[in-house]
Amino acid sequence: MTETTRNILVVAHAHREETITAATRAIRALRDAGIRPVMAAEDLADLTGLLGPDGDLAVLDVDIPSSQIELAIVLGGDGTILRAAELVRDTTAPVLGINLGHVGFLAEIEADDLDEAVARVIARDYEVEERMALSVRVKNTVGDVTFETWALNEATVEKASRERMLEVVMEVDGRPLSSFGCDGVVISTPTGSTAYSFSGGGPVIWPTVEAIAVVPLSAHALFSRPLVVDPDASVAIEVLARTNGTGILWCDGRRSHDLPPGARVVVRRSSRPVRLARLHPSVFTDRLVRKFRLPVEGWRGPAGHPETGALGAM
Repeated sequence: MTETTRNILVVAHAHREETITAATRAIRALRDAGIRPVMAAEDLADLTGLLGPDGDLAVLDVDIPSSQIELAIVLGGDGTILRAAELVRDTTAPVLGINLGHVGFLAEIEADDLDEAVARVIARDYEVEERMALSVRVKNTVGDVTFETWALNEATVEKASRERMLEVVMEVDGRPLSSFGCDGVVISTPTGSTAYSFSGGGPVIWPTVEAIAVVPLSAHALFSRPLVVDPDASVAIEVLARTNGTGILWCDGRRSHDLPPGARVVVRRSSRPVRLARLHPSVFTDRLVRKFRLPVEGWRGPAGHPETGALGAM
């Protein structure tokens, strides 16, 4: 291999036969094109012996530093895509999701189009879309930062014990907004608005809209509606000292940190977005209808719509 060899990360974390087959096809196609496929050590450990002769791969951050990864091909659902974004977080490599999961909102295409997707990667025939991410800090009672991370979908402050309520006070741009008991609070990006935030009653936000959603979960309060705030706002959730127990911070369901009474979680826009590879022009409305299987029967389209031939206005 020469120094100019291209390195493509293949992320596949499941033992399902479909995933193994897809990973094998992708690896073979990359190798046939003179590209070096790379996998994370934990993925290789899970798939050892299942990839056959294709399993002798370069290991991320052992053989190949993450800084030399050109792109990550992800075979799985949204959880696997979030993990891939974590693996290449400190690089400029975009993530291309191929859905082998259920909903797969972050995925670009479905499994049936795997071969086309890999061919497009080989040809560098794709666009890169940047998605807003969140910077997340936890501070103690004297203001020291005790934990720092990031999130693509959401940062969630939750109660640590099922039988206990979490007492919090919510702040926006340095001003207190409301205090209440709750199961938690979700702070979401537009990308994450169709995930945990949506399940908690939050609004769906189009990816082209820059904003942060704040969604209280099962709050005992008169004012507990979801909020949509400026993308450059600072949102803070403080765990009140009167809380009987502790809370926990989760980011994208992957990174967590305990929150004792008095802990303060500060969330704002990250200076570094997440880069997603796109193969086709994306209409978010169509993606929403397809992924959630929304009923659209009876739609005639706008007047003179070229695809429907409709004559009347919608």
